[in-house]
Amino acid sequence: MSRISRRSVPWIHRRSRHIIGAIAIAGAILTAYLTITRLTGGEVACGAGDVEAAATGCKNVLDSPYATVFGLPLSLFGFLAYGSMSVASLGPLFIQQEGKKSFRKQVDEWTWLFLLAGGTSMAVFSGYLMYILATELQSVCYYCIGSAVFSLSLMGLSIFGREWDEVGQLFFIPIVVAMITLVATLGVYAHLNQPPPDSTADGRIFIPEIDTQPKPPYGWEVSTESGPSEVELAKHLTSVEAKMYGAFWCPHCFEQKQVLGQEAVQEITYIECDPSGKNPQPDLCQAAGVRSYPSWDINGKQLSGAQEPETLAQESGYTGQNDWKYTIRGR
Repeated sequence: MSRISRRSVPWIHRRSRHIIGAIAIAGAILTAYLTITRLTGGEVACGAGDVEAAATGCKNVLDSPYATVFGLPLSLFGFLAYGSMSVASLGPLFIQQEGKKSFRKQVDEWTWLFLLAGGTSMAVFSGYLMYILATELQSVCYYCIGSAVFSLSLMGLSIFGREWDEVGQLFFIPIVVAMITLVATLGVYAHLNQPPPDSTADGRIFIPEIDTQPKPPYGWEVSTESGPSEVELAKHLTSVEAKMYGAFWCPHCFEQKQVLGQEAVQEITYIECDPSGKNPQPDLCQAAGVRSYPSWDINGKQLSGAQEPETLAQESGYTGQNDWKYTIRGR
C-alpha cells in the first residue's frame, strides 16, 4: 500500500496574511497619529536619540511642501493606504470554508493581486520620499523611515507570502504599478520644481510659489525690494520690541519676508528657532511658547502665521505711511 505524503506548506505562506495585516494596522495607527497631530496643530513626539534634533527633524518634514497633497496632510493618504492593505489581507480570513470554497478562492486571488499592487506602489512612493528626505529636506524623521520600512515589508511579503501560479504576474504587475506610481508622484510634486510665474494685479505684487527646497542655514533668498512704508513699519516694530519667530525651512516665514522686502527684513528683530539655521536661538522660541512658524510677538500678543503689513501696523500701533507694496497671494 503506497503512502501519499502531502507537501508541507511553508510557514510564511500560512502566516503571511496575518503578518501583512499586523504591519498594515501598525502603519495605519502611525499615520493616523500624524494626521490628527497635523490637523490639530500639535507637535509630534520624537524621543529617540537626540530629542531636540529628532523633534526638529520631524517638524521639518511635516511642515515641508512635500507633506501636503491636494491641500490635505500626506499622512491622511498613508492612513487610507494602510487601511486598505489591512482589509485586503485580513478580510478573506473571515470567510468560512464550508460551501464557499470557490468564492473564498476567488477573493483570495483578487486580494493577493491588490496586496501586490498596493505594496509595490507604497514602496515606490516611500522610496521617492526617502530620496527627498536625504537630498532635499536633509532631515531625520523616524516616523517617515518607519513608514518606509513598513511599505517595503508589505511589498516583500506580498511577493513571497504565497506561491504564485503565474510567475509572470510577479514581474508584470510590479513593473507597471511602479511606473504608474512614479509618474503620478512626479506629477503631484511637479509644482515644487517649476519656476514661478511673476504676476501683478492692481499694482500689488503677489508672492510666487517656492520652487526650490531650503538649504541650511539661510533658506531661501528674499528677492523683493521694500517700499518706504515697509521699511518704516519694520523700524517701528523694532522700536516697540516686536519679534518674529521662524525657521529657515519654513515656507510661510519666507512668505512673510517676501511681503516685507529685503530692506525691511534687515530692520526687524528676527529669531531663528531651528538649531540648523543662522544664529539660532531655540531656547528663546521655547520660552516664548512658539508652536508654529512664523509667529509674531507684538505688545505681549502672539500672532501665528504670515501677516499682512496692515495687520502688523494695527497690532503694533503704527501710524506712519501705509502705501503697502506687497500682499500675500490668495488673501
